[in-house]
Amino acid sequence: MNYRPFRSLGRFVLAACAVGLGTANLGAQTPATPTGANPSRFDAYMGYAYFGAHGSLRPPYTHYSSINEGVIGSGAYYFNKYAGGEIIYSNSPSGPNDGLQDISMGPIVRLPLENFTIFAHGLVGGVRLGGPNNDSPAYFFHNPYTWGTELTVGGGMDYALPFFDNRFSLRLFQVDYKYIHDDFGPYIAPTPVGTGGRVNMNAVELSGGLVAHFGHIVPPPPVTYACVAAPPSGFPGDPITVTGTALNLNPKKTATYSWTSDTGPVSSTSNAVSLDTKALSAGTYTVKGHVTEGAKPGQSADCSAQFAVKAFEPPTISCSASPTSVDPGGSATITATGRSPQNRPLSYSYSASAGSVTGTSSTATLSTAGAAPGTISVTCNVVDDKGQTASAQTSVTVIAPPPPPPPPVPTTSSLCSISFERDKARPTRVDNEAKACLDDVALNLQRSADAKLALVGNEDSKEMSIKKRKVPVPFAAERAVNTKDYLVTEKGIDPSRITVYTGAADAQTVTSTLVPVGATLDTTGDTPVDESAVKAVPRTPVKKKK
Repeated sequence: MNYRPFRSLGRFVLAACAVGLGTANLGAQTPATPTGANPSRFDAYMGYAYFGAHGSLRPPYTHYSSINEGVIGSGAYYFNKYAGGEIIYSNSPSGPNDGLQDISMGPIVRLPLENFTIFAHGLVGGVRLGGPNNDSPAYFFHNPYTWGTELTVGGGMDYALPFFDNRFSLRLFQVDYKYIHDDFGPYIAPTPVGTGGRVNMNAVELSGGLVAHFGHIVPPPPVTYACVAAPPSGFPGDPITVTGTALNLNPKKTATYSWTSDTGPVSSTSNAVSLDTKALSAGTYTVKGHVTEGAKPGQSADCSAQFAVKAFEPPTISCSASPTSVDPGGSATITATGRSPQNRPLSYSYSASAGSVTGTSSTATLSTAGAAPGTISVTCNVVDDKGQTASAQTSVTVIAPPPPPPPPVPTTSSLCSISFERDKARPTRVDNEAKACLDDVALNLQRSADAKLALVGNEDSKEMSIKKRKVPVPFAAERAVNTKDYLVTEKGIDPSRITVYTGAADAQTVTSTLVPVGATLDTTGDTPVDESAVKAVPRTPVKKKK
């Protein structure tokens, strides 16, 4: 640090006076746009700084001196026209270990005038201080840069330059008083270099430069007011409400509302008004609203809304039937839904193209007694107390009776089956045990005089393997023929009503199937027996051996 504080301070003051007089003369010749009417939102400052130090390192009481060359920059954001917050950075280097850098922040206030702005601020922050640098070889300190605390109070004046839409100002001067405290640690005596100690410094920082302005403190937007009628139209007697919506009101103030209308006097002190339309004729009407929160321009607004009163309209009606189809002589419920746009009282009546309909309310009953099959049209009528009418139709279908069902198709039925396993000597003979089955078969044939009987004889695989037989006729055919012979000779059944077959079942049986008139016998796998080639064997008892 150089020991030329008063000479440098005098030069700075002289320069500031010269710049101030020049800018004042320029302002008198070319007036700038008033900055007070719309001050900036953010200011950025950059300039030259002079640091005047008054303080010493203790111990060993080595003095700091002023720094003639330095730079300073700041940014200030304003919450309103007068107050904001600011952050400042300055750098005053002088050699390797005796300069300083500081950064601080705090509130700032300003007074915007027509061409000038006066400001003051108070800040707190940190300072990075070095030194001091004493050139004496026998008494030399070499403290490294160390961060300390800093308090700043000051102010200055800006002049608005009449260029670029007042985007720039010249900072004529900024004068700041600074109190700096820094602790370099325990004191170490120079040998010849010493370190440590504390410093409490009072300093003045003078600066000047250029300020750039960004944004503006825009005045509050004017109050706006819009209103709307709901519903936008109605019939005489329907309620109509007009509601206003105000924007940009100051929440700290109380708004006042008033209304006028060409329907007559209206009374409301809120943002909504209800209108009585009972006595209004058909047409369009206008309601006007007014809101105010002060006497200044932009603190009040007006709005208007229109609504329509419509003439009375005739009623409407819809008609339905349930069910829509009935059997002859059945009945259906007729439902009519009438509506009057003006909610007038309604009366109902009904008529039908066939049958009879009764009822005078919104429901009626249709009787189809005596009506021929087909469609019956029902007319639903409604009339209001003004004599205005409406009608609608629905229909009910009388279903024709269904034709009688066709007679059932005859089907075959299986009767009993007889076995030929017991008589090994005469394996085709109808024995006494088979008689019970055949008696029941004969009884069925007697009950159904027009029915026929199918007998199917079967033989098993062992019988079919016998090669030597006196009569080369299958046991199956003989069994069927012998069974038929019993029914004809002993039960008196007409032989033409009985048909014999041989089947494919692996069994020593004869099955019987009753075939009514019109029924079809399934003979799949069966073979008709040629009765001319097969002779029936009478049921003679077996001779006992002597």
